[in-house]
Amino acid sequence: MDRLFFTLGCASAGIAVALGAFGAHALKARLAPDMLAVYEVGVRYQLVHALALLAVAWAATRWPGSLVNASGWLFVAGTLLFSGSLYALGISGVRVLGAITPIGGVAWLAGWACLAWGAWRGTSAQ
Repeated sequence: MDRLFFTLGCASAGIAVALGAFGAHALKARLAPDMLAVYEVGVRYQLVHALALLAVAWAATRWPGSLVNASGWLFVAGTLLFSGSLYALGISGVRVLGAITPIGGVAWLAGWACLAWGAWRGTSAQ
């Protein structure tokens, strides 16, 4: 699982950088400032949680177990739901998409809790 989460973290970071550049260059002139700001929040949080996936990959080598694995999948789900809904909202302006965003936020919160709990309860793999 460590390689999988490390790979997902790297891919997510690369995608976030590409989407950030797309927003800064292609969308800046096309979106209203408030919708561009919404889009940029999605990029920022995706980047943070891409790094969180790298932390999960490390934690999986140190304290392997279902809680650490769950945290990784919760971070992936949170990214898709939170950042994905903000990208869609920012580009489309369809406000109802904002209702999905908190579900992603809850997934991230649960991911952080699982990661902390997994580290606290885990026994060293060494």
